[in-house]
Amino acid sequence: MRNDAQGSPPQRPPVESVPPGSPADRKGVLSDVGASLVVFLVAVPLSLGIAVASGAPLIAGIIAAVVGGIVAGLAGGSVVQVSGPTASLTIIVADLIMTYGWRVTCLVTVLAGLLQLTLGAFRIARAALAVSPAVMHGMLAGVGVTIVLAQLHVVLGGAPQSSALANIADLPQQIAHNHTPAVAVGVITIAIMFTWNRLPSLGRLRPAVVPAALVAVGTTTAVATLSRWQVETVSLPGSLAEAWNGPALPESDQWHGIALAVAAVAMVASVESLLGAIAVDRLHSGRRVNLNRELCGQGAANVVSGALGGLPVAGVIVRSTTNVRAGGHTRRSAVLHGVWILLFVALFAHVVELIPMAAMAALLVFIGVQMVSVARLRDLRRHHEASVYLVTLLGVVFLGLLEGVFTGFALAMVVSLRRLTKLTVTTEERADRVHITVHGSLTFLGVPRLAHVLRTVPEGARVDLDLHVDFMDHAAFEAIHAWRVDHERNGGSVDIDEVHEKWYTRSSTRSAPAAKTAPGGLARWWAPWDMRGDADAQVNALGLLTAGTREYHASTADRMRSLMSRLSHGQHPTALFVTCADSRVVPNLITASGPGDLFTVRNLGNLVPPRGTPGDGSVGAAVEYAVTVLRVPSIVVCGHSHCGAMKALLEKAYLDQDEEETSHMCRWLANGAASLARAGGESGALAGLPAAEALRRLAQANVQEQIGNLLGYPVVRERVESGELSLSGMYYDLETARVHLLDPETGEFTPVRDMGGPVPRPREAQLLDGSSSGASSRPSC
Repeated sequence: MRNDAQGSPPQRPPVESVPPGSPADRKGVLSDVGASLVVFLVAVPLSLGIAVASGAPLIAGIIAAVVGGIVAGLAGGSVVQVSGPTASLTIIVADLIMTYGWRVTCLVTVLAGLLQLTLGAFRIARAALAVSPAVMHGMLAGVGVTIVLAQLHVVLGGAPQSSALANIADLPQQIAHNHTPAVAVGVITIAIMFTWNRLPSLGRLRPAVVPAALVAVGTTTAVATLSRWQVETVSLPGSLAEAWNGPALPESDQWHGIALAVAAVAMVASVESLLGAIAVDRLHSGRRVNLNRELCGQGAANVVSGALGGLPVAGVIVRSTTNVRAGGHTRRSAVLHGVWILLFVALFAHVVELIPMAAMAALLVFIGVQMVSVARLRDLRRHHEASVYLVTLLGVVFLGLLEGVFTGFALAMVVSLRRLTKLTVTTEERADRVHITVHGSLTFLGVPRLAHVLRTVPEGARVDLDLHVDFMDHAAFEAIHAWRVDHERNGGSVDIDEVHEKWYTRSSTRSAPAAKTAPGGLARWWAPWDMRGDADAQVNALGLLTAGTREYHASTADRMRSLMSRLSHGQHPTALFVTCADSRVVPNLITASGPGDLFTVRNLGNLVPPRGTPGDGSVGAAVEYAVTVLRVPSIVVCGHSHCGAMKALLEKAYLDQDEEETSHMCRWLANGAASLARAGGESGALAGLPAAEALRRLAQANVQEQIGNLLGYPVVRERVESGELSLSGMYYDLETARVHLLDPETGEFTPVRDMGGPVPRPREAQLLDGSSSGASSRPSC
């Protein structure tokens, strides 16, 4: 077993590098084939449904699905993303067909593909990621609402109206008067889509194995056919020659609108594909996406799809997620799914023509509802971007897709500018001193507010001005400097303390200001060394440690001297903190604690071996010292995501204890076998899960197991039962940088909510102020 003692184990080599014909390659081929069949079953009904919603020929959805699978699968930069017609483009395509006709819409698709190829060739794919996620999710939600409002009329046996308002106004009449067999088809389809994945598993037969869309469409088709219901069904062309309906040139006065349409299709398809590729990368451990190649692959697919008379193509997150969860891990699965669609339509077109159109509409209604994500809205609300999401959504529904996106983008820019100029100024009087604290970016826009506060300072007062600012322009410097000169002329004193870069100091000494994002100083103390400049990244470890020490002496040691001189007489920590040795987990950072707060124990996998376990007794010694000598009131066990020790447990690599190089590591990790059993690793409960989800469950179960092991220490159990000691569990998600707490009643880990008020001042801050004195008489290590 080879593992990284400080973090995640080395990634497995990409499956594409496995030698052809090897057992691993044969196993990978079978896995890809199985995944391609699952994605194929999902893609067929969705492709037909999107063609229905767009008002395009039904065969256009099939062509786009085949081309998206084969062309984008071969040429794209993601090994697992599956492309095809997407619901996000339905409004644009429907409007194009209504305005210019289908053949000109095919030309728009070809030109949009050429534009994507050009952008990919110039390697500017990452520029598409500059679009605010709030705008993108608001656009998708708006498209979903528009699809629901239009397709509900089809489900109810009617026809959609020309606008969202008209669809809303006409909906009550449709509900009251249309009760045809089409309504029954739609209701059955939606009911199956809603309940299928919620059904209990029957042995090895799990509902999630069979796609809900296939079950819903297949069931309604069988019911409508056997009951001989008179409903409109899918109609496919009789031959390939009849199916081809390729691009055509528009009228001479239409090129301006065509140019805007090409830009819109290219933008939406590109952003959705690139964001989807990045999102699906989190679900697998293979080769990471090449964004520029992915953009070129999507462009090539759109050129071919438009030329063959298909819908625009983009990466589809639903199909991509299905592909990964079904076991797909190379391009084979995406390409084969396109081949299966082509063969199915060519050989079984008569089966497709039995599908009721109302079933397609109901499928779209369900998909449209899912596009409006309440969870996403909650996340954006926490980041104060819910207004951008809602404005974009309403704009897309009531104004149009482009108008809604531009409105949301404009609002996002306003929100960003407001954040950049956000300034907080607080004043506090302490004895004979006035303490003023400034937080934010100090620009000319914030000068009036700051000047108003400074004018309220009494003449002759002693002032401490703390500048917690990440930027200061010249207007702000002049305002502060002019006030300081006047205040000191009238007998007062001003002590300016800059916590971030020395903006005021540099300006007052006429030195050139640094860039706003320049690292260094306390503002970036938490950043890794390799993010602090190319020069520092090239020196050895000792050099980095020495440079860091110099930075500490220059910026922090003087501030710490008063605190540490008091703490040197003894320690009185608030908690024993047991966590992993992973270098990415920094206990004082994620708990906003300081010197003297945490008595920390770190090891591989944050393990606490049961009392009496032979071998290394350092953890037991630390527990006994913390509880009996330091008398900590709390013990916290903190696990984390992407833990190398947990991955080794999951792969049972700890069983290889005979391997000389890692024998100590294996023996230590054997202490986590009980955690693996608790998470269901022995029973196979983790086998069908994505790797990231399995690791999360194991890491959280491991925290609970170690808390149980702590209760095996008599001194811990006695103090817990007497109420003198509490045990807590934490989980740190590296990707989101969020901490989750264990709920002892439910056994679930819930995210810690952001605080609405000021953070309680820690003890060391009081010591720095001189507001607390005295040292603990307890022994110290």
